[in-house]
Amino acid sequence: MTKNVTRRDAIALFGGAAAFAALGTLAGCSGGGDKKYKIGVLQLTEHDALDQANKGFVQALDESGLSYTIDQQNAQNDQSACQTIAQKLVNDGDDLILAIATPAAQAVAGATTEIPIVGTAITDFAASGLVASNDAPGGNVTGTSDLTPVDDQFGLLVKLLPNAKKVGVLYCTAESNSDVQVQMAEEAAQKRNLEVTRYSVSSSNEIQQVVESMVGKVDACYAPTDNTIAAGMSTVSMVANENKLPVICGEKGMVDNGGLATYGIDYNKLGYKAGQMAVKILRGESKPADMPIETLDASECTLATNEDTAKAVGVDLSVLNS
Repeated sequence: MTKNVTRRDAIALFGGAAAFAALGTLAGCSGGGDKKYKIGVLQLTEHDALDQANKGFVQALDESGLSYTIDQQNAQNDQSACQTIAQKLVNDGDDLILAIATPAAQAVAGATTEIPIVGTAITDFAASGLVASNDAPGGNVTGTSDLTPVDDQFGLLVKLLPNAKKVGVLYCTAESNSDVQVQMAEEAAQKRNLEVTRYSVSSSNEIQQVVESMVGKVDACYAPTDNTIAAGMSTVSMVANENKLPVICGEKGMVDNGGLATYGIDYNKLGYKAGQMAVKILRGESKPADMPIETLDASECTLATNEDTAKAVGVDLSVLNS
């Protein structure tokens, strides 16, 4: 769809996050000078965390007073679509491109070294090959990291499940951001004398089978902020909850979709911070090369639990109040 409508109209027509996926082009607020900026967005897939990051980014643009149009594109977790969309945004001559999630950012970074790229919902920019270093990016890419407090999440696991000895870590092998988190999970587990087994999928089609293979072999499942797992969380929780397998998650949206609990970041705030960085770039106040990767403060992490899931898997959430 190429019709231009206002963001407010879009939300009224389609409702919340669905507007971002349903529309090809949204028109931004007017004001902030004569220039109207063209902004492209490549979002890897649809799930709550990425949708919230998208919303936060647009909110920051709206509040800046800049005049802009925004082309919202979603790859539906298809790597080849990421490449195609990235090239489209570059060919369109956008003034700035927002890439939401690691594979989306890698696709855009591979398509241009000239157009400024702001990434968000990316665990480690440097480890993913997007920047020279997180402190000094040195190229045309910068943004905000969603590196989660994995150690604190394992502390939450132990508090809720004091008798747990074996933990299965569920992730997708196609996502480099998950490799970082899996290593952190293994370190956090070792500190607590927990035995960790990796359970990986290569696509969403394997989620049900892999979660079923965990049953009876582990006492709990840990699912980091992996986009494939997050998008398929309803399948994860369907199998896990039926078999009384508690799932500690990387972010709140996964808990809302059936996970047991998390201690994680606010993706709306993460996207908003990325939007603020984009505004500075568009105004010529800074360049991506000179903008360190930003993160949210620990104080901005919050506890989220799912009472229905707790009842289903037989976990007493009241222990968190002690």
